Amino acid sequence: MFSKKESKQLREQFWTSFGKSFPRKWMLYRTGISGIILKFHFDLTKVMVSLDLEGVDDDRQQYLWEKLVSLQSILQTEYLPDAFYHPDFPLESGKSIQRIYVQREGLSIHDKDSWQRAMLFLRDHMALLEEFILEYYEYLDS
Repeated sequence: MFSKKESKQLREQFWTSFGKSFPRKWMLYRTGISGIILKFHFDLTKVMVSLDLEGVDDDRQQYLWEKLVSLQSILQTEYLPDAFYHPDFPLESGKSIQRIYVQREGLSIHDKDSWQRAMLFLRDHMALLEEFILEYYEYLDS
């Protein structure tokens, strides 16, 4: 068991190490498509890469979700076969969002032995998600 301070230090060490290992400018909040945000996540039980719909009005969010659902077979065939579409994903804050994500269970940010596998998962899956966004940018942004 780690204290909050130790846990925070491990998280900071991981993300600093990830940035140094893969020095690249990730798209993340700069997709260029209002309402679409890409995120990295690593906690005590899993590592995840996600495409979240948030920060726009409900009509825009639903419009984007319908477009992403129409591209589901392409995303899962050509980019991320394990992608899961969740139309009502609950966040810790109690808010729900629409999320498309891939994750790998059994890796912990508190276990430095799992960091390399987590970093490779994050790098490889985010690169594929970014390729998907770039390929279908015009369709999603229209």
